[in-house]
Amino acid sequence: MQNPSQLPPAHLRKLCRDSAFDGPTSGICAGYVQANMVILPEVYASDFAEYCARNPKPCPVLEVLQPGNAEPVISAPGADVRTDLPRYRVFRDGVLVAEPTHIQDFWQDDLVTFLLGCSFTAEEALLDAGLALTHIEETGFVPMFTTNIATEPAGMFSGPMVVTMRPFAPDDAARAAEITSHYPMGHGAPVHKGEPAAIGITDLSAPDYGMPVTMPGGHVPLFWACGVTPQEAILKSRPAFAISHAPGHMFVSDVSAASTRI
Repeated sequence: MQNPSQLPPAHLRKLCRDSAFDGPTSGICAGYVQANMVILPEVYASDFAEYCARNPKPCPVLEVLQPGNAEPVISAPGADVRTDLPRYRVFRDGVLVAEPTHIQDFWQDDLVTFLLGCSFTAEEALLDAGLALTHIEETGFVPMFTTNIATEPAGMFSGPMVVTMRPFAPDDAARAAEITSHYPMGHGAPVHKGEPAAIGITDLSAPDYGMPVTMPGGHVPLFWACGVTPQEAILKSRPAFAISHAPGHMFVSDVSAASTRI
């Protein structure tokens, strides 16, 4: 495989479709918007749309597909959300029951797909500024933590915010916060800086999702809202059926990250 950061999105999606790639997507297809995904039966779609509207930091909406439609005609024409992600999670009554690499066998004609922005979208801008991203250097998995920050409920959906964490030297932390503030589709500026316990995180070496990263001495942890937040809402709200991306295994769209900068 060519340099993963330089892969065209369509090439990566084909690798996923052909079962030739099933890993994390941080650092891959640099310059393109990556997306979290939530798929729900239509009966739950209006509640979830309102949940996203009330919680735009963790749930910035890139595209919502029509019921039964698997092609993101706005963000990636020709793609198929049933095959073009590296890995998925399937929930029944709020319980995780499978983590397949394709979801055709789970597909229903009433399913509505939500593609939500991802912090990976802003990572190229951080790298271009000369800021090191430890998770890309070490494992490819960003650490994610469930916090004590409550999201605003909507209909049946509620739950805590999930955050991603990236460590920076103090001066670099201020630059990272400013850079990411221009990318609302990448969750914008951090929601917290510094002491993890203030947002309910007890151990940075034990993330709830993803993998831990080295925390060099003197570095400051920065925490961004994360699109895994809806998965916590699924666990709490227990819809009869739901599908999501596996944390860290995103849908890569054809939308340029630069086009989402404000």
